Amino acid sequence: MPDPTPTATTVELIWLEGRFQRWVRFGRSVNEIVHDRRRRAVTFAPGAVFGLIHWEAGEYGTTLSRLWVLRAVGPGEPFDQVPFVNPGAEVLLDLKTWVKVRAGLKAIDAIEALGVHPERVCPDHWRHVGGRIAVAQPPSLYTRARHRAWLSRKRLGLVDEDAA
Repeated sequence: MPDPTPTATTVELIWLEGRFQRWVRFGRSVNEIVHDRRRRAVTFAPGAVFGLIHWEAGEYGTTLSRLWVLRAVGPGEPFDQVPFVNPGAEVLLDLKTWVKVRAGLKAIDAIEALGVHPERVCPDHWRHVGGRIAVAQPPSLYTRARHRAWLSRKRLGLVDEDAA
């Protein structure tokens, strides 16, 4: 009997200008299905890390802002329920409110300014960013030295690739 657990993570995206938007900030999808000009679905392979932004506006402006950094899980791995993400994903970062989302976006921009793809960053850094922003403190900068150390740990097998 085949394993009923999906082998990929699918994210439903939408863009209703000025009202409702959900988009991938970073990450490399392996497939995309365009439903119509406003809706599409992207699929991520197990282990892929990606940033997802959800934004809604009402009559008087922004009503909801959310930023997640997620890791797509493989068959049999535990996962968190995340809206619009099927079957779910490992949550590395979860920010709510525009002030916190903006701080998270600044952290992503700083990583990209180093020439590092955010999806390749050490997962612990995303957890650190979330913890610091949650208590209204600036997160430590992700540096090239920190990134080299992370890549060395992976190369030497000092981290579990599936858990990282």
